[in-house]
Amino acid sequence: MSNQAVDVEILGKLTRVNCPAGQEESLIEAAADLDNRLKEMAERTKVTNEVKLLTIAALNICYELQTKQNDNSQKQNALTERMELLTTSLEDALSKVKLGQQ
Repeated sequence: MSNQAVDVEILGKLTRVNCPAGQEESLIEAAADLDNRLKEMAERTKVTNEVKLLTIAALNICYELQTKQNDNSQKQNALTERMELLTTSLEDALSKVKLGQQ
């Protein structure tokens, strides 16, 4: 798959970014989300230093990602446990049916 060059605007500055063909819209949406986060953070914190804003935003996004990954891991573990219980119950039920047929 080839890459496509896409221009995105963040904090009033255009940046050309390569992305896989067909993913341009997702990249544009991600850039708009980042731009909105940075603008809101600048208003809320009164921080004007772009490097500091970007650093704080990156940390916030990483924290959100870690939180979601932890949640997903916990859900996956709970689902695995539930499937193991169901498998055990099904095996028990099948063995009882087989014993009853003998």
